[in-house]
Amino acid sequence: MRLVVGGYAQGKLHAVTRRLADDQYEIFDGILPDEEVTTRLEDDTIVIIYNLHRWVRERIKQNASPEEEIAEFVEKENNCIIISNETGNGIVPKDAFEREYRERTGKILVSLAEEADEVWRIICGIPQKIK
Repeated sequence: MRLVVGGYAQGKLHAVTRRLADDQYEIFDGILPDEEVTTRLEDDTIVIIYNLHRWVRERIKQNASPEEEIAEFVEKENNCIIISNETGNGIVPKDAFEREYRERTGKILVSLAEEADEVWRIICGIPQKIK
């Protein structure tokens, strides 16, 4: 599993797909595909989860456990790239839900980074390997 993070509109998806020019991949925007979907993909297809932070927000709103769900997904689908905005580098919001969302997303990204084979940060479209 590879993790890619960066600020809003920094070219994360473009940087990833540019590096995968010769590889087969499938992009899932703001969702985690279920096992039925991923089993239909060819074995060498790289699953790209784009906008993980949006998925986390929706799962929190639904009183789900995104921490457990993403851990289970990565365990089953280890040939994947997860792309997320960094959510903790700004002003701390007054809204309690926004604070919870940012904190939980940050903790999920820390956990994913620990498990990832590679971690990349994209700034101005330029990838920096940090792990």
